[in-house]
Amino acid sequence: MQRRKKIERDKLAYEKEMLTLGAEYIAGVDEVGRGPLAGPVVCAAVILPLGEGELIEGVDDSKKIREEKREQLAALIRERAIAYKICLESPETIDEINILEATKRCMKRAVEGLSVQPDIVFVDGNFRIRIDLPQQNIVRGDALSYSIGAASILAKVYRDALMREYDKEYPCYGFARNKGYGTAEHLAAVKEFGPCPIHRRSFLKKISAEKESGAPQNF
Repeated sequence: MQRRKKIERDKLAYEKEMLTLGAEYIAGVDEVGRGPLAGPVVCAAVILPLGEGELIEGVDDSKKIREEKREQLAALIRERAIAYKICLESPETIDEINILEATKRCMKRAVEGLSVQPDIVFVDGNFRIRIDLPQQNIVRGDALSYSIGAASILAKVYRDALMREYDKEYPCYGFARNKGYGTAEHLAAVKEFGPCPIHRRSFLKKISAEKESGAPQNF
């Protein structure tokens, strides 16, 4: 119990610093789906109450939480949030402007879509987004910041549900299992059936180029 409380206090360190500086509303923004070969990148921005008794226990990097628990937490986050917004950028946009720029644009739209304007935005990663608000970058922020962790949960649950729906439309690729990531099963299906409309052509070209050159594949 003591260790759990310490972890929760640690995850609020960035938030508490901003609160002492006078911030009232702190937004966390994160993305899910930068690496997959198929499907959109999804971003979520969320402002949560930070008072004693208002915190949601168990908020963490979404990748560390089992699926059933993630879905329970996402429902609580949506219920208790002061404001939240979930956005996505399509595979076509990713191919057109590249995944980093698509992610930045998606994060910007999520933050600007909040019904309450935050005093500061915590951005997961080492890049800035084009918003007219103070922002702070936190590398591995989904594991270090309560607000970013909550955003990562919202984005992950939303994207996973979307990929399960795509699995019904394109059943041969195993999207319900691999969520669009480049598993052996997924790559074998692409080789056998070719890409479907939600595949990122630029990512598939990169894999083909890496295979031809013998370079290590990172997907």
